Amino acid sequence: MRRAGPILIAVIGLAALVVDVVPGVRVPWGDPNGGWRLVETKLGLDLQGGLRVEYQALPAGGRQPGPSDLDVIRDIIERRVNAIGVAEPVVVTQGTDRVVLEIPGVSDPDAVRKLVGQTGKLEFVPIQGNCPTTIQQGMTLDLSVCPPLFGGEQIASANLGTDQVGQRAVDFTLKGEGARLFADYTTKNVGKQFAIVLDNVVISAPVIRQPITGGQGQITGGGAGFTLAEATNLVTVLRYGSLPFPIREVSVEQVAPTLGDQFLRQSLLAAAIGITLVFIFMLVHYRLPGFVAGLALLYYALLVLAIFRLIPVTLTLAGIAGFVLSVGMAVDANILIFERSKEEMRAGKSLTAAIEAGFSRAWNSILDSNVSSLITAFILFWFGSSVIRGFALVLMIGVLVSMFTAITVTRTILRFVVARDWARRGEPLRRLDGGVRCPPNRPAGSRGGAGPCLTSSGSGAGSTPSRSSSRSPA
Repeated sequence: MRRAGPILIAVIGLAALVVDVVPGVRVPWGDPNGGWRLVETKLGLDLQGGLRVEYQALPAGGRQPGPSDLDVIRDIIERRVNAIGVAEPVVVTQGTDRVVLEIPGVSDPDAVRKLVGQTGKLEFVPIQGNCPTTIQQGMTLDLSVCPPLFGGEQIASANLGTDQVGQRAVDFTLKGEGARLFADYTTKNVGKQFAIVLDNVVISAPVIRQPITGGQGQITGGGAGFTLAEATNLVTVLRYGSLPFPIREVSVEQVAPTLGDQFLRQSLLAAAIGITLVFIFMLVHYRLPGFVAGLALLYYALLVLAIFRLIPVTLTLAGIAGFVLSVGMAVDANILIFERSKEEMRAGKSLTAAIEAGFSRAWNSILDSNVSSLITAFILFWFGSSVIRGFALVLMIGVLVSMFTAITVTRTILRFVVARDWARRGEPLRRLDGGVRCPPNRPAGSRGGAGPCLTSSGSGAGSTPSRSSSRSPA
């Protein structure tokens, strides 16, 4: 493992560097259209600007929407927008019947508005009685004339699929009651037409060829099939349910960045200054070990930025604050390790043995501290709003990566350094020896301006430091 460790660290570092600085890198996930997504840094609405849409919830069935209904509408809209790859949407309720949606950096605002604005009420409608004799895709159906058998609330799951000729379709599974009703109807009406209706518009009108008793079915898109966007939107609507009330788009506007490019540059400059000051402090206080911790900190920054771009994480001002906070936590782990190594050297261990023991014995404290931070961040992510969840996600990523860099990267570099003769002979590591080395012309234990000094009976693992008193015997 010790041989593979440096290679693994180098490979991960090079991959992170490529993701961070090489333009045009693409990955096979995260594209709502199913292609390869361009890796880029995504900025939030406060830094980049975007789209702001205001909706009004309309009465339905003689009922007026209440506060709890607005909360349901808000949650469904947020889930729909997140499902198509638009991160960090801000969805809030206003007044008694308004919901406001703010989306950063939207490339296709019309598609988002279409997805969000539809009620998403799915109905399974038998074609019988006073219904039209022939039903075609795209027709508007009067559900008071053709009452539905059951609605979309009976769908347990929905996924993208393909039909018998290889065109895109949507596969669905029904819950118990829906499966029973569907099996009973299809058994008694083989050869008849059956309509699947979304917001009163027929999206599929298949002929029942055989009884469907397994509770599973498929929605096809007609002769041309669904486009990928249509199929994805339908799956999203089916998964997250229909809105309890229809909504009407009241206003649409492009939002300018509330902070802008200048504030973003200032925030990044502040983060860079903070990292630099931490680097200087570690260098002054711990010398060469502090320099190694600084290298691990730079490695940490490259790796975290690469992860942000790969997921992708939408960076807002709160997210940048979470990143800077995690930098301080990453250095805290190195301080615990170095101080523990000092204690081991005072106990008589050699430099190599003290460093290994410092890492091993500081691990429990580092683990407990980081697990506590992860629990807090998880609670924020689970219960917080979109902006708070962005901060919590950045913090969780930072904590996890800092554990890797503080333990693995710093340890690997220090192992390489302490194996060098120049590191053992010189002063770069003296900050870890727990005291001040005795000059050649100064007896061990004598007191000067710097306090007592240490000497060793040997340089191996079993060497024991001796400390003599500066007092003369009585």
